[in-house]
Amino acid sequence: MQKTVTVLDRAQWEKRPDVWHGEFEGRLFGTNASVMFYTTDEIGRGPPLHRHPYDEVFIVREGRALFTVGDTQLEAVAGQIVFGPANVPHKFVNLGPGRLETTDIHLTDVFVQEDLE
Repeated sequence: MQKTVTVLDRAQWEKRPDVWHGEFEGRLFGTNASVMFYTTDEIGRGPPLHRHPYDEVFIVREGRALFTVGDTQLEAVAGQIVFGPANVPHKFVNLGPGRLETTDIHLTDVFVQEDLE
């Protein structure tokens, strides 16, 4: 398949127009990089414990988060990047104060997630 320049409008991936929250799969572009944009203002809120059969990279764009990746817990702040290996259970929550905003890169063309909580 020949790859071409493609533009995805925000309305095609957003779940909330007021913040960066939504996702798109790499298959739309013929690539193995899918992206989730996550935003929450609620302290203690985040995705449940889960795992994927591929690696994931978390970019903390705003705020502070407590990440659990396997047996490791760590605090990450805006500007830091956390790596989650394939098949390792992980989650994160907003530590506050204020908004948590992340960009999560899934190294796959299609999202696959097994929820563990």
